[in-house]
Amino acid sequence: MGPFGGGITVSMLPELGADFGISASAASLSVTAYLVPFAALMLVSGTLGERWGRRRAVIAAYLVYVVASLVAFFATWLPLFLAMRALQGAANAFTTPLLLAVVAGSAKAGALGRSLGWFGSLQAAGQTSAPLIGGLAAEFDWRYAFLGVAVAAGVLAAVGLPPSAPSTTRARPKLRSAWRVHVLRIGVVGGLGWGCVAGLNFLVALRLEDVFGLGAAQRGLLLTALGAAGILTARLIGSAVDRVGPRRCVLAGVVLGALVIAGVGLSPEVWAIGVLWAFGGVASQLVLVGVNALVLRSSRANPAGSTSVVQSFRFTFAALAPVVIMPLYHAQPALAFVAPAALLLLVGPPTLPRDEERPGSGVDGGAAKA
Repeated sequence: MGPFGGGITVSMLPELGADFGISASAASLSVTAYLVPFAALMLVSGTLGERWGRRRAVIAAYLVYVVASLVAFFATWLPLFLAMRALQGAANAFTTPLLLAVVAGSAKAGALGRSLGWFGSLQAAGQTSAPLIGGLAAEFDWRYAFLGVAVAAGVLAAVGLPPSAPSTTRARPKLRSAWRVHVLRIGVVGGLGWGCVAGLNFLVALRLEDVFGLGAAQRGLLLTALGAAGILTARLIGSAVDRVGPRRCVLAGVVLGALVIAGVGLSPEVWAIGVLWAFGGVASQLVLVGVNALVLRSSRANPAGSTSVVQSFRFTFAALAPVVIMPLYHAQPALAFVAPAALLLLVGPPTLPRDEERPGSGVDGGAAKA
């Protein structure tokens, strides 16, 4: 529901704007309205979810998501619609980090990367289906997409969460155990890797409309290339994480992502953009699976809390992308693609921690004491 709910409006921005009497650029606030509370609450949601109980927190979040989606379906007033997008994001903050903690707790020894790869593959399915469903719905009425989201959240609430043991520490996890420098540095790189590649799908959609004149369904179909590539490669990337280490995979994703986003902004052909965007899915998974493995290996005391902090950075960068990039796009479209590519290359590698701290290391002990 994270990538799906967040990206559902990406390919329908012109139609959404027309219905509410605003421009397509202004309609991109529907992305920001979702991601800002989503990212902000994830600074604490993982730790709070561990305290309340993973199953209880996740099911409650899905139920709130159902209500918010139904209200958004009926909304005719822009502020109400944006408020429901914010409520969707707030509810969703209590799902992803807790689910990742369950995955990590059930992974076999030496197979954490493969388990996270499966998880990343299914998240990529959400990333893939969101623009496609949103674009198809916009051909009739964009509101139908929110009805579909409400149904999906209701099904997930009914399915629930499999029973799992909480964090290995007996004491209730403290917030500061997740806010370590090591975790924060991983979070910055994860945020850059996601925000400067997958987080720019709205920008790709706008270029496809402005330069090539593609309709909503066509834009949605091309944008699915990123998610489709993620679905196909996430498990292989997870195996690579287990073999060569998560840090090398993250660095490979950073370099590939920078090349992809620069190429998408400069390419004169639609087919080339589609191919490059598929490689963007590979780059995103290299970063995503890699940073998740890095933080989970070093955060046994509060895995959901540490993961939620990293995820917060990921979606904060994605939420800020429309606000920061749109002025560049209006000033010089190519610059809106080249600038994030350069930022990714210049900041990502030196920020990523060099030591891959593993369970049983001093980091875990320090976190437990904290």
